[in-house]
Amino acid sequence: MRHLKKTFLVVALLGLGACTSPGQYGNSNGANMDGSDASNPSSPAYFSQTVGDRVLFVVNQSSLTDEARETLNGQAVWLNANPEYDALIEGHADERGTREYNLALGARRANAVQEYLLSKGIAASRLQVVSYGKERPVAICSDDTCYSQNRRAVTVISAGGLSS
Repeated sequence: MRHLKKTFLVVALLGLGACTSPGQYGNSNGANMDGSDASNPSSPAYFSQTVGDRVLFVVNQSSLTDEARETLNGQAVWLNANPEYDALIEGHADERGTREYNLALGARRANAVQEYLLSKGIAASRLQVVSYGKERPVAICSDDTCYSQNRRAVTVISAGGLSS
């Protein structure tokens, strides 16, 4: 009976996989599954891939590096040119430290990005911050190559306003 359940599950998953449309995950011309095109300067894909949607931080710091300010300058230009988009700024930390410490550190990082974007003319009503601390790593290993990728703030844009 146990093998029958596993077989059924595998067949069901394969059947669902066959139902996806061919262009769903993007195609060779740069279109993404949300229909945005990375070659279109006003698209979310362009923001993410060309402008850059994340900045990295030094260990236990929430101060912006020169490289981070350069990326944020590009984000500010893009956001000013595309006022129909709002931004959620996510603060993240690496796995070291307590959950509480990393939530606070992620909040300081997100706030540093928000303050910088505010200083570049982005309206406060268009920006929201959240901290995930160490709960959403993009890289998982126990060395600095992973830790450095997880010490970040990510600007997630959305059209039509942020939900409260």
